[in-house]
Amino acid sequence: MRLPDSFAEQMKMMLGDEYNDYLDALEKPMYHALRVNTLKISVEDFLKISPFKLTPVPWSNNGFYYDESECSPSKHPYYYAGLYYLQEPSALLPAAEIPIEPGDKVLDICAAPGGKSTELLAKLNGTGYLVSNDISASRAKALIKNLELFGAENVLVTCESTDKLAGVYDHYFDKILIDAPCSGEGMFRKSSSMITAWERNGNEYFATIQKSILTEAVKMLKPGGTILYSTCTFSGKEDEDSIMFLLSLNDNLKLIPVRKFDGFVDGNPEWTDFDNAASAKLENTAHLFPHKVKGEGHFVSLIKDESTENAFSSVSDYYPKKYKISEEQAEFLTHIKRDFKNDRFEDMNGRIYYIPEGCPENGRLHVLRRGLLMGEVKKNRFEPSQALAMNLKADEFDNVLNLSADDERIIRYLKGETIEYSDEAVRKGWVLVAVDGFPLGFGKADDRGSIKNKYLPGWRIMS
Repeated sequence: MRLPDSFAEQMKMMLGDEYNDYLDALEKPMYHALRVNTLKISVEDFLKISPFKLTPVPWSNNGFYYDESECSPSKHPYYYAGLYYLQEPSALLPAAEIPIEPGDKVLDICAAPGGKSTELLAKLNGTGYLVSNDISASRAKALIKNLELFGAENVLVTCESTDKLAGVYDHYFDKILIDAPCSGEGMFRKSSSMITAWERNGNEYFATIQKSILTEAVKMLKPGGTILYSTCTFSGKEDEDSIMFLLSLNDNLKLIPVRKFDGFVDGNPEWTDFDNAASAKLENTAHLFPHKVKGEGHFVSLIKDESTENAFSSVSDYYPKKYKISEEQAEFLTHIKRDFKNDRFEDMNGRIYYIPEGCPENGRLHVLRRGLLMGEVKKNRFEPSQALAMNLKADEFDNVLNLSADDERIIRYLKGETIEYSDEAVRKGWVLVAVDGFPLGFGKADDRGSIKNKYLPGWRIMS
């Protein structure tokens, strides 16, 4: 692999005698991992049904290595049921490390494509609220899909710059995750295009972006709150320098230790230009190098606001606009074994959302999704959404066609085809199609043994 000369010199300085080990690692295959969605299934129960040979990722309680040469988890029906997320092993660390507690208000600033946001939601486990933001509307489409696939409900998805977020959420969040835009040095093995991008932009370009994000993030953190800052790069300009800059913004901010696993490397005050780095406890941060861990390059740090003042934010809860559900919608809800509060429904241009309590106001922010999309009103008919299907447990709906993972109808359903049923328990009308007890989507059953496919077209298997 050809590396830029200036990058190579930087790595020789950082790694010393280990530099050749690093070069050797770049020529070896990448590691691959999946992370179990504990919103839908416990790790213990998933391991009982997993068709893959899995090995635990040390720094993640629900992350596992798999051998891509032996299996393809992205093609298995369990993937379409949202039972796991496929993620580079080192990238599991930030969401695993941030100390989410029940009821927390959490912000994921640079959230697309959603790997970290989905784990933050799992850790919240239906409590608190997540604001999941990405400045790119095109990347946010993948973010929304992954959140819906995982069964998200207590989430607000925004598409904004950090300065606009800070203008609304003054000292509001208990936890903020910043997986910052970076030069991507840790991803060179994954994609040669990252090398081209590095040569075009270098470290300074991203360091400037990172400092602008950190400047606004501090304004949104509650006294006593915690920021997790991470990158997939090695550069001290983007890692140690950014941390030192963050600490300079508020005297109450202190580095707290990141858990260290075999192969992790301490942050180094010699890799920053700040004069006071020796006293900042940069050894509490962690670098991951591909020649020392089974994963790509990463940097992770935890910063806590140790202020003891009472937390106060002027941000109020969001209250849905008044909306009266139709008789058809009310009838559909009778098939769901869950108590919905009628004053939490909202109509947004024919799309009906359920807004869980605790959703924050959003001012004039560009909101892409608020709460759970229940369905749409089409020509005065109500059609339940894919997001609702993924949010439900199979035993919460009273008309379910449950198929085994090896049933050929599963793939036909995921391709958007009409499927047949002979199960006497299935009735005419809306039916929830599930694989081994885990919902995949809705269909419309007739009384002749056929189910018209309602699986979301954009999610269908194309081949």
